Amino acid sequence: MKIVVCGACGRMGSLIIKNVVKEKDMELVGAIEAPNTELEGKDIGETIGIGHVGVKIRGANFLKEVLKDKDPDVLVDFTTPNAAVENIKTASKMGVNLVVGTTGFNEEQMKIIEDCVEKNNIKAVISPNMAVGVNVFFKIIEDLASLLEDYDVEIIEAHHRHKVDAPSGTAMKALEIICDKRGKSKDVAVYGRKGIVGERSDEEIGVHAIRGGDVVGDHTVMFLGNGERLEIIHRAHSRQAFVNGVLRAIRYIKHAKPGKISDMKDVLGLR
Repeated sequence: MKIVVCGACGRMGSLIIKNVVKEKDMELVGAIEAPNTELEGKDIGETIGIGHVGVKIRGANFLKEVLKDKDPDVLVDFTTPNAAVENIKTASKMGVNLVVGTTGFNEEQMKIIEDCVEKNNIKAVISPNMAVGVNVFFKIIEDLASLLEDYDVEIIEAHHRHKVDAPSGTAMKALEIICDKRGKSKDVAVYGRKGIVGERSDEEIGVHAIRGGDVVGDHTVMFLGNGERLEIIHRAHSRQAFVNGVLRAIRYIKHAKPGKISDMKDVLGLR
């Protein structure tokens, strides 16, 4: 499978590339960075410290050219919401399948992405967190949301000091899962609390973000009842956990339904 990675020099992008070049069934054919990047033309392997790999870094302004020249099977995107939407528009028009782990999309951006996938009949796996363990975590909290329907729920996430969006995409996915299972709108979310806020309502779900140090990603969902509480915790020890899921998502693309967005539930057979 021929792979192009967008966000090639970022924390996730560079680690994905380090893994892809080791896989016997994958070939790195493109490394895309920000438009007009100062790294234009440099070998991606030498840039990220793994030695010469024969793939030059190109700015996103040359993405269409790279896709036309290399004819990849999959474009992997770990960038920013605005950049990812533009990359997805370009790739989908050219019939290139997608694996997207970028977080922070708003509803309008997700609608654009859904339209791109459907209109161009491509295959796509899009997930805010591709770690295998965290997607099992999602399945567990989905089951508990109905089993413990009269319990209060609080969501807490912690990430490194450089993360720019909050709450994390994973925390928001957890909120979405619980709200869907309980038939609630995501408007019940309360993002942090300060001052005399009064008693907690039965409906609200607290969502809290912590930022600091080099925390890779911790997520806790608490189900709190009278006399007991249940805490479901996922901790990522390194970004390799996410990359392992990305590799599985890339391989799943062969089996994905065209014109429809799949997620890690589909990849892992958790539906």
